[in-house]
This record gives sequence, structure tokens and C-alpha cells, in this order.
Amino acid sequence: MEKRYKLIVAVLFLTAVLFGCSFQSEEEAVNDAEKSAEAVFNSNKTAEANHEMDGFSLYLPDRMEVKETGKNNVILKDGDQTYIVFHNSLEGAASQLGYKTAKTESALLLESFKDDNKFGYIRIRSHDEEDNYELQVGLGGVKITTYTTKDQLDNDSKALMKVARSISTSNPTTVTNIKDEF
Repeated sequence: MEKRYKLIVAVLFLTAVLFGCSFQSEEEAVNDAEKSAEAVFNSNKTAEANHEMDGFSLYLPDRMEVKETGKNNVILKDGDQTYIVFHNSLEGAASQLGYKTAKTESALLLESFKDDNKFGYIRIRSHDEEDNYELQVGLGGVKITTYTTKDQLDNDSKALMKVARSISTSNPTTVTNIKDEF
């Protein structure tokens, strides 16, 4: 009986340790999402566009599908999760307009990324529901917004930055380019 008791205690202890290690704090989740978005932003790899829209093309991960399209908007779905893509074709990859708009609201995180050719950002805001967050990723004239969980912040930030980069890099028409044509 004593061996059984020790075995039960040992199993409970290991379960508690493993279960406790699998929880990520909000701060860690937000930090990881920021690092992932920045890594995709700075990556030399650009996801090739695999979907044509009216006026622009974009890369979509296999799990996402187009539900609705407009001139500047695309609604994407992944199961129950909705993603809203806004594309302002008059803003180039270096535009900071979306970022300036994102700065007007309070956020857990608002970080920007910049290189010689493009400007991007990530914004994370807490949502009314516990463990839900509004995630917005932008690059130039592209911004993508979704509601996600703490556990999905990292994966979603990567995926959304890949989508934003694909739109921004595959659609070079900007106000500057249009002006140069005349």
C-alpha cells in the first residue's frame, strides 16, 4: 500500500510540474509574438502569392480560406477564426499610415519594424473575453486584424506577417509609382 501511495504522489507531482511548465504568461506570449512578427518582417524569404484577388495577390497559409472580397478588403477564415485584411494600394511598403492609426488606441504591445524598403508593426490589445486578444499586423498599406488566444498569438503573428509581406511585395503600385508614370 505504501508503494502505491508513493507512486500516486510521484505521478501527481510530475503531472503538476509538467502542467505548470506548459502555461505561458501573457507577457511571454506577447513577447514571443513580437519576436516572431519581427523575424518574418526581417526574413529574406518572401512567401509567394498563391491567391489572386481583384487588384492584388496574396499568400494564404493552407488552413485559411477566402470568405469574402472587396476592392480593398478580404475576409479570411480558419475554422471559427476570422481575419480581416485591408489593403490600401495607394500606400507603399514603407508607409506608416496604419501604424500611426494603431497608435491612437491603448495596447499591450505596439512595436514597429523598419528597413530601407519597408515599415511594419504589430499591435496586441486585450479583449473583453479572458485569454482573448486582438492582434493586428501591418506592413506599409496592408493591415490584418484578428482575435486570437494567448496560445495562438505567436503562430498568428507569424502567419499574418507572411500574408502582409506577400501583398506588400507583390503589389508595387503606390502613390509614388503612379506619380512617376505621369
